Amino acid sequence: MPSPGVTPSPRGFIVPVGGAEKKRHDRIILERFARLAGGEEARLAVIPTASELDDTGDRYARIFSQLHVESVEVLPITTRQEAFRDDYLAVLEDATGIFVTGGNQLRLSTILGGTPVAQMLRRRNADGAHVGGTSAGAAIIPEHMIAGGPSGATPRADGVILAPGLGLTNRLVIDQHFRQRDRLGRLLTAVSFNPFAIGIGLDEDTAIFYGPDDVFEVVGSGAVTVVDPTHLDYSSMDSARPGEPVSLIGLRLHVLAHGARYDVANREARAPERAVV
Repeated sequence: MPSPGVTPSPRGFIVPVGGAEKKRHDRIILERFARLAGGEEARLAVIPTASELDDTGDRYARIFSQLHVESVEVLPITTRQEAFRDDYLAVLEDATGIFVTGGNQLRLSTILGGTPVAQMLRRRNADGAHVGGTSAGAAIIPEHMIAGGPSGATPRADGVILAPGLGLTNRLVIDQHFRQRDRLGRLLTAVSFNPFAIGIGLDEDTAIFYGPDDVFEVVGSGAVTVVDPTHLDYSSMDSARPGEPVSLIGLRLHVLAHGARYDVANREARAPERAVV
């Protein structure tokens, strides 16, 4: 379960991004995240652990600085020992928004998993700080993280690799670069393993802003695929052999574009509100 908060404030938003979000023009996702975290009073922390590129953290720091936030601190955590540093924990304690960059999600989980930094992320989100992540940084947000799996539209018995995530929510399982890398099959496989969590497939330059009211809004130029297993009547996952396709009967699937909303608690999709001309 997500971490309980220690203050009476509502939980912070969770903002997973499908990767390749626009960073120069029409960067509505990053701009909205900065506004959500406080705008000119936002104090942001960037965690580039998933990336092996030396400039990833600084690149996001420059982007957020251009959006006129109060401050941006990069936490270049590359080893588990660095995830115990008191000065890094102090930055997270003070941050109003925390953003986890893309790269390799297993690098994220093996370096951060079980450390004070991971615990701090959970607690700060519970106490009202907003946590976003792109690509690998999106995949690690839920309790169960999609760590790998082949492309393709068909669910298969060995079609996904799961690993523990940060656990900011146990209601969703998230995949990214979704349409661009043809990942429907592995998301369906992940959902079929335990038809409790809702499957979320994020296209590139597309995010969900998931609030403490258990409703998320789609933001960006692509779409979000929602796989709802509430009424799953039958799954052959228990009898399928490795490599075999899996039958899933009774799933509901929604494709939601910018402005659409989804009520996770009640599992209801809502069309975007029409602008009044």
